[in-house]
Amino acid sequence: MAKYRVTTTIETTRVVEADNPFQAAVLVGGNVTDVRPARGRLAGTTKATRAVKKVASKRKPLSPEARAKLAQNLVKARAARARNVKAAKKSTRKGSTKKAAGASRKR
Repeated sequence: MAKYRVTTTIETTRVVEADNPFQAAVLVGGNVTDVRPARGRLAGTTKATRAVKKVASKRKPLSPEARAKLAQNLVKARAARARNVKAAKKSTRKGSTKKAAGASRKR
C-alpha cells in the first residue's frame, strides 16, 4: 500500500496508507482539500533553522562634484518632464478646437 499525505480544511495534515488517493481521503474523513503521495519528510517535523539577516554594506559617500552633477541632471529631467506635459496639454487643446470647428462646417 502507498502512503498519501491528506490535508483538510482545518489545515491539518495526516499521512495514511491506502491503495489510492480516494481511499486515503475517505479514511481521513471531513472536508479534504488535498491528497498527494507522501514522499520525503513531513513539513514541520524538521527542526526550523533561522536565517541570519545579512547587514547591508554602507554606500560610499558622494563627492561634492558628483552630487552637484546629479542635482543638475535632476533639474534638467524635471524641466524636460514639465515641457512634455505642457506640450501634451497644448496638443489636446488644439485637437478639441479643430474637432468642434470641423463639426460646424459639415452642416
